[in-house]
Amino acid sequence: MANRDLIIKTVESPEEFTAIKAIRIAVFQQEQGVDSALEFDGKDEISQHLIAYLNGETVGTTRIRYLDNQTAKIERLAVLSPARGKGIAKKLMEKAIAIIANQNIPEIVVHSQAYIKALYENLGFIPEGEIFIEADIPHIKMKKKLSEEYQDIY
Repeated sequence: MANRDLIIKTVESPEEFTAIKAIRIAVFQQEQGVDSALEFDGKDEISQHLIAYLNGETVGTTRIRYLDNQTAKIERLAVLSPARGKGIAKKLMEKAIAIIANQNIPEIVVHSQAYIKALYENLGFIPEGEIFIEADIPHIKMKKKLSEEYQDIY
């Protein structure tokens, strides 16, 4: 399987954070035209970041932001285009969900870009409300409740 060399870990070094910024610039700013002031919103410092390596190359990222002791928000999920279609976004999300479950946070929120809503639905997220525009891109708010049993297995 192509993913046997996929490693997902929490970011520990400034070098890894530099790699994350490069991924987000490529995906959100260059591909999707998101303004850098929106993309780099000052909340990176208070977030936990994950980075994905495929065959030693950095290919994906996401961040976890704890809104309060009941809710975490997973944001800025990005995979470089040559690495897409290999399940990396799903693996990043699964790792983020496991980390959040470990913190005993019962609910996760995402603002999914509308076109990848199915990725989150497959992970048990439920759409809530109407589609809205964020950074000129259609999004939908989605939530996932973490059960006690789920927390126990991690």
